[in-house]
Amino acid sequence: MKVLQIFIVGYLLVAAVGISAKEHTVDQKDKQFTVKDIVIKVGDIVNFRNDDPFFHNVYSLSPLKIFDLGSYPKGQSKAVTFDKPGEVEVNCAIHPNMKLKIKVEK
Repeated sequence: MKVLQIFIVGYLLVAAVGISAKEHTVDQKDKQFTVKDIVIKVGDIVNFRNDDPFFHNVYSLSPLKIFDLGSYPKGQSKAVTFDKPGEVEVNCAIHPNMKLKIKVEK
């Protein structure tokens, strides 16, 4: 019975975090991210949407959140969930001048 109670409490906590998570969209247009800085909360999702007529490759080498979304064409969007507080620098492997700072708050 105790194991079941722990499982239920854990499930409710995970569900509560999922409910409070927000989705944000950062567009890629004219070889730039449409914002230079964004502040989000732990658990939030950022969608990186390509609005340019060519490919982008969004990635981060920041120790807080390392990811590489690969190359994708106009009209596609790829998402990343940020699960720890801190700062993340995001770049495009194809267009080195594209930079975005994401501040993840508790």
